[in-house]
Amino acid sequence: MSRIIGIDLGTTNSCVAVLDDRGQPTILAAADGERTTPSWVSFSPTGQATVGTRARRQGVTNASSTVFGAKRLIGRKVNADDVSWFARLAPFRIVAAPNGDAWVRVNGVPISPQEIGAHILRRLRQIAEEALGEPVTRAVVTVPAYFDDAQRQATRDAGQIAGLDIVRILNEPTAAALAYGAHRVKEGRRVIAVFDLGGGTFDISIMSVDNGIFEVLATGGDTALGGEDWDRRFLERLVDEIFDQHRVDLTAIPMAMSRLREACEEAKKALSVAQNTTIALPFLANDHNGAPINYELTISRERVEQLTQDLLDRLEAPCTRALADAGLGAGDVEEVLLVGGMTRWPAVQRVVERIYGKKPSKGANPDEVVACGAAAYAGILTGEADYAALLDVTPHDIGIRVGDSGFATVLPRNSMLPVRARRIFATSNDNQKFVSIELFQGESQDVSKNRKLGQITLDDLPPGPAGSVRVELVITVDVESLLSVVARELRTGRQTTVTIRPSGGLSQREIVEIITRRREESTTGGEGDVVSGRVRVTTREHMISTPEPDEPEPGKP
Repeated sequence: MSRIIGIDLGTTNSCVAVLDDRGQPTILAAADGERTTPSWVSFSPTGQATVGTRARRQGVTNASSTVFGAKRLIGRKVNADDVSWFARLAPFRIVAAPNGDAWVRVNGVPISPQEIGAHILRRLRQIAEEALGEPVTRAVVTVPAYFDDAQRQATRDAGQIAGLDIVRILNEPTAAALAYGAHRVKEGRRVIAVFDLGGGTFDISIMSVDNGIFEVLATGGDTALGGEDWDRRFLERLVDEIFDQHRVDLTAIPMAMSRLREACEEAKKALSVAQNTTIALPFLANDHNGAPINYELTISRERVEQLTQDLLDRLEAPCTRALADAGLGAGDVEEVLLVGGMTRWPAVQRVVERIYGKKPSKGANPDEVVACGAAAYAGILTGEADYAALLDVTPHDIGIRVGDSGFATVLPRNSMLPVRARRIFATSNDNQKFVSIELFQGESQDVSKNRKLGQITLDDLPPGPAGSVRVELVITVDVESLLSVVARELRTGRQTTVTIRPSGGLSQREIVEIITRRREESTTGGEGDVVSGRVRVTTREHMISTPEPDEPEPGKP
């Protein structure tokens, strides 16, 4: 069988790795020597897609048709606060799919984030095949530990569209710990924290490592916090200052915004090692008199830190909550591993040191360590690498709707997988004929703010006064996060069972249509270029295997 590659599908940059002949993870570079691929996809008017550095360059001349940061949209609803904020300064349009998911519109055609991700995955697959000289069809792909089931399934869907069999979805912090070699330390049980701040997401995982067994004790994070937020905050301030000076709104000039966005990112990188840097953008735009605006600014690291202090403040709460969920104090953590390019920012490192009371480790390239860990885990799956067992946890609470808008937790977050939980409910009406139980995932006490997973209905209940008929609900989650639900009436033993498979927003039929259309339309357009096959969503499929009843909702369990 073909080798299994490891892929870090990142918000800003992506990376692919594989085990070499010595059993060590190695990054696979593109033909031009690039070890990471920008997660950018640019579309021509005919639908031809360019991926990577070439796409990023087109962000200046073809801004409205060049998509970046799609990982922040995958499996998300268009009305989410952070999606709306992202849309404010994005040069491309973010629109609502029929099911409310956040999609992008390019050249008048709506495209799902899964399709954008598939273009990037296909490019990484191409890099791997060119480097290895053999076909590649299987991969371990990493995701933020705090991704919910829908976001994980959407990532799998992207792999299917790209022609990749994603044999395992692996949490990024766990992959990083593997790459650091934490499982090879033999002196006994160690508790480590993996602090992962990438381009678009923040993860914190507390785990113990003991004789090759990784046990995730707790996870936390923020899927709407990353390096791009620092860039955007910097960009917003400069846009405001230019408007104040010249009365020109750059947000209406896509080419100027793209140049300024790139300059902000480069300035941030420069300030990670220097105290001051200069932004120089001649002929950025024209003022109302037609005169060119030659923008130049010298900015200090201190000023950028002041502009982004609230972003730094958001890092602490997930860290302290993860420690509390693990039942540990900061002093119990023996080592903090840094992952993600944004951890190069000195202020971020100071936050880490303040929270945990120790300097973090910097023994690996934060841009490449996750891909290396994915390759290491691929080697474990094929028997090529050191054995290590991974014991993971549920990232979010799983529970049910109670009353009109309440949420009752049945399976708390950070429960070790596999896991089973039981809860008993009673009918709320006399002679109630059936109960319909809705399951949700999330942390809010307002059920409308959590993600609906599915619904289970148990009918033909025996007659009796309210509260006399008791129903047991059993929820089981396996190591692949597959959710099974059983509802059983305790007196008669009558029960119903559903398996709730995560939905990434696209039905299987829609995925097949996308793949079929791409096969029919695709032509080679050079390295990293493909023709995008796109399809509008017109139907939806239920996430559970049995249909929801047409009857009005009964009394709440």
